[in-house]
Amino acid sequence: MRLHQSVAQQIGVAILAGKYLPGTSLDGEIEQSLAMGVSRTPYREAIRILVAKGLLETRPRTGTRVTPRHRWNLLDPDMLAWMFMGKPDPRFIHDLFELRQLIEPAAAAFAAERRTQAHLDAMASALAEMAAFGLATSEGQAADRRFHDTLFEAAGNEALAALSSSVGAAVQWTTHFKQRASDQPRDPLPEHQAVLDAVAAADPPAARFAMTELLRLALDDMAAAIG
Repeated sequence: MRLHQSVAQQIGVAILAGKYLPGTSLDGEIEQSLAMGVSRTPYREAIRILVAKGLLETRPRTGTRVTPRHRWNLLDPDMLAWMFMGKPDPRFIHDLFELRQLIEPAAAAFAAERRTQAHLDAMASALAEMAAFGLATSEGQAADRRFHDTLFEAAGNEALAALSSSVGAAVQWTTHFKQRASDQPRDPLPEHQAVLDAVAAADPPAARFAMTELLRLALDDMAAAIG
């Protein structure tokens, strides 16, 4: 990770954790860069990143301020990663899974109609790696994300595919959090297998139901992990 990205992460995590509330004015560029032990150039680049993600705004004479929460790009993959570095907001987790319930069962149903053998092979390979490496490992988590990414690709809808990076990040970081929070997390492979079986059988209603059930159980797991 480059220095300006690391600085953006530090500030972004602090904002998402509530250390800097909406409307809070950050210290001047010189003061903040000195406090973080970096030069003004990487600090300035970090601020540009956070402005682009909707967390900050800069104006002449008023300086740099934290924006209202409704302006934050909460589905940005970096933002999702930063949110799960601490204990995520239960309200946002509920909202995130509501969004996934709107999108992913439909994607699974489309995939059951439109998938190719290459898609099925890729999903089966990802599932095998999830089982081989386990979801406590980075390899297993990457395979989990690849399973969902391939499902979106198999849906054959460009608008849905455009959401795959955000959904994939949500999958990756919720899985990572659940594995970190529990000594014996529930095994979600049977639900993933059910999705794959329904897609392979070209059965859209079954694929929709299997994905809905996968997400219901995943939300229950998150609620238990958050406590």
